[in-house]
Amino acid sequence: MGQKINPLGFRLGTTQNHHSIWFEKPKKYCESLQEDQKIRDRIKNYIDNHRVCSYTKRILDIDIETDYISRIQIEKVRNFVQVIIYMGFPMFLIKGKPHKLNELKVDVEKVLHCGNRNLTISISKIGNPCGDPNILAAILTQQLKKRVSFRKAMKKTIEVAEKMGSAKGIKVQLAGRIDGREMACVEWLRKGRVSLQTIRTKIDFCSTTVRTIHGVLGIKIWIFANGES
Repeated sequence: MGQKINPLGFRLGTTQNHHSIWFEKPKKYCESLQEDQKIRDRIKNYIDNHRVCSYTKRILDIDIETDYISRIQIEKVRNFVQVIIYMGFPMFLIKGKPHKLNELKVDVEKVLHCGNRNLTISISKIGNPCGDPNILAAILTQQLKKRVSFRKAMKKTIEVAEKMGSAKGIKVQLAGRIDGREMACVEWLRKGRVSLQTIRTKIDFCSTTVRTIHGVLGIKIWIFANGES
């Protein structure tokens, strides 16, 4: 049987970089790693709970919500912690509500192990949101929650990535009780070339879940981005 490996970890040092950048003593490594996860959870929960539904963007006949998180990068140097939130369509935290960033900073400071460290949070807009697998997974999740046919939602997600994201190839996979089937199954669609065995190819990957009326579905998206190292 084939042995599966995360395509991001497989390419660390070649086409992918770490999302957490810091050094720690071996005894404190686990504590610092858990702190990173708590920071990311706090940020995601805050943005999900404070997202304004009136901010939407229409792409290929799909009303897409704004403020989707692509990734969260954490850098630690002694008593300084810098958090960079890479987002697609960042409307809520940038336009008209700068005080929300201060509220987010106060909320994140509660999970820091040492309270005397300086924390800075900044937001960076990614250049090609429709070419990011995390944002495409959020678009697919949004369609599934609206009870759109899973195959139609997968095709629409691929169409968005192809026309707006300029990807060389994309693969979308759903797993679980799709459409309320009695037994769990796996359905996938692929468009273009997705070379997973070549390390120098730039593959972006996302794995997430979505809650539907029939249960939890797993979503995986692979994108073969332009450019090779």
